[in-house]
Amino acid sequence: MVSGIRVAIIGAGIGGLTAAAALRRRGVEAEVFEQAPQLGEVGAGVALASNGWSLLERLGLIEGLEAIGSSLGNGYYQLREDGSFISMLRPPGATGRMRVFGVHRADLIDVLRTAVPESAIRTGHRLTGLAQDGDGVDLTFEHGATYRADAVIGADGIHSVVRSELGFVDAPVPSGTAAYRALVPVDSEDMWEWGTSKLWIGPGRHFLVYPVRADRLINIVAVVPALGGERDSWSAPGDPRELANAFAGWDPVIHDLIDRIEHTFLWGLFDRAPLPGWTEGRVALLGDSAHAMLPHLGQGANQTIEDGFALAAALEGVDSAGVGAALQVYEALRRERATTVQRVSRESGNLFDMEEQARFEDRDERIRRIAPFYAWLNQHDADSLVAPDPAPTHG
Repeated sequence: MVSGIRVAIIGAGIGGLTAAAALRRRGVEAEVFEQAPQLGEVGAGVALASNGWSLLERLGLIEGLEAIGSSLGNGYYQLREDGSFISMLRPPGATGRMRVFGVHRADLIDVLRTAVPESAIRTGHRLTGLAQDGDGVDLTFEHGATYRADAVIGADGIHSVVRSELGFVDAPVPSGTAAYRALVPVDSEDMWEWGTSKLWIGPGRHFLVYPVRADRLINIVAVVPALGGERDSWSAPGDPRELANAFAGWDPVIHDLIDRIEHTFLWGLFDRAPLPGWTEGRVALLGDSAHAMLPHLGQGANQTIEDGFALAAALEGVDSAGVGAALQVYEALRRERATTVQRVSRESGNLFDMEEQARFEDRDERIRRIAPFYAWLNQHDADSLVAPDPAPTHG
């Protein structure tokens, strides 16, 4: 059913582009406003699980994802710091709906933008204010441009202007950890066990590795105790020598990779309490602006993609008078599930970074018991008005 409303989406990242494509697929006019002068994405790897990529497949993007991604169907191994086995969360031979892709964020943005007409993406538009009345929302941008929409979606990330305009408080709380991120070019066939992702877990820190960019790069995320002063930014430089020191004595596979790192970034990991709401009248939040989460489940991008599709389902066929109610439906579909993932991401990080070696056997058993939670993540179809099942207990 074609809708007569106009939706303005603030932010042309993964969430904004996904939402725009999903809305237009359902006949809703959607335009994206991005503050940067051109589209792009900083950062490194993203693990696209089936609850994310299977939705993008409905936009006709699966061939593009296969071209840019690294298939991780040969297992997700969780290991102790010396390389000894803890569990295999995703067994070898995962195919069909159980596939996982390792992708670079910039590559994912390039694929997503093919699903949105160029004319519907306005770069160089930094939002400075919004005002809503009974009939719509007026947007004002830094260079003086204005726009009126029936609905506004804040997909503008952890430093969301839309969230601030709504008065929602989202104070970042230091998690006590920081993450080194690096991309290592592949220069030999035996450099990695292709098709796998591996997570080494040791006292107070952990080290995640998987390939991206069709096996041309190795993505590394190494979480360590924070020293204080780290920025909530993916672009702050790190020191590869300090990274090597942080994992001294760990599995030689790790050090073979660290020795190849020329540049790394040190990302302060900040947690955020769930917001009291995602919507106000004709304005709603989506993705990191609504539920920024720690990276320990690899679900940030996947939950954002789910947001975009649930939003589109809620707004399909709605007239201007029904926008507010439709956005409340969207929040009802998404808030509990995303908040649960946000919480379990926090708990998983605490588990992975446990210091007390006397409790490591219990830690490893708790890691093995998380498999049903991952199954719950992958079983939900967010491209509908069907509420998610409650999350299984774990831990």
